[in-house]
Amino acid sequence: MSFMCSWSGGKDSCYAMHMAIENSCKPSVLLNVLNEYGDRSRSHGIPKEIVVAQAKSLGLPIHFFESSWEDYERLYIQNLKSLKAKYHLDSAVFGDIDIQSHRDWEEKVSEAAHLEAILPIWQQERKQLVLDMIDYGIEAIIVSCNNILGSDFIGRVIDRALIKDLEALGVDVCGENGEYHTLVVRAPLFKERIKVDVIGKEISSNYNFAKLQLH
Repeated sequence: MSFMCSWSGGKDSCYAMHMAIENSCKPSVLLNVLNEYGDRSRSHGIPKEIVVAQAKSLGLPIHFFESSWEDYERLYIQNLKSLKAKYHLDSAVFGDIDIQSHRDWEEKVSEAAHLEAILPIWQQERKQLVLDMIDYGIEAIIVSCNNILGSDFIGRVIDRALIKDLEALGVDVCGENGEYHTLVVRAPLFKERIKVDVIGKEISSNYNFAKLQLH
C-alpha cells in the first residue's frame, strides 16, 4: 500500500510514518503546507530548507504548497488529488493521536481525494507514546511552545527529563493540544542527522518560536 505522509517535521508525523512502514505500507511522498510567504511550515514554523533536509535524509520526495488558513482545506484536497495521480497512492498517513475533530477532518479530505486515511498512533496512551518514540530513537527538539512553558523550553530535547518537567507543569507530555511543537533531527529512518542550530528566539501571538539555522 503506497502512502503520502502528512509531514510536519515533528515527532508525531515521524513516528506515524515509522509505524505505517512497520505495517507493510510504503511511503511514496511527504506533504508539507507552508505559510502564505512560502518560507516556513504552516503548523510548526519550521524553515522550508530544514524540512527539505529532512526529506533528503529520508530519501523521499516532498511536496509543498502555500496556503492561508482560509484556503487550507480546499488546497489540501486539490494537492492530495494531484499526489494520488502522480504517485499512485492508496492512502494518506497522519500523526494525530486522539483529537476526534482532527481525525474527522483528515478522513474528510482523504475521502475527497479517494484515499484511505491511516492514523497509526491513534488512541495510544500519550505518555507511553512519547516514551516509545524516545526508545525507538527519535531525537526531536522543541521549536515552538506556549507561554505556560515559556522560551526556556525552546531547543530542549524530548527526553525523560523533559517529560518530568512537563508533568510538573501540568502540561500534556505529547503536546497534542498545541502546547509545543517539535523538529526531528535524527531517527532510524534518517540517513543522516539534521544539523540545526537555535540561533535565537522570538515571540508571536503569545507563542514562542525558535529561530533556526541549517548548517
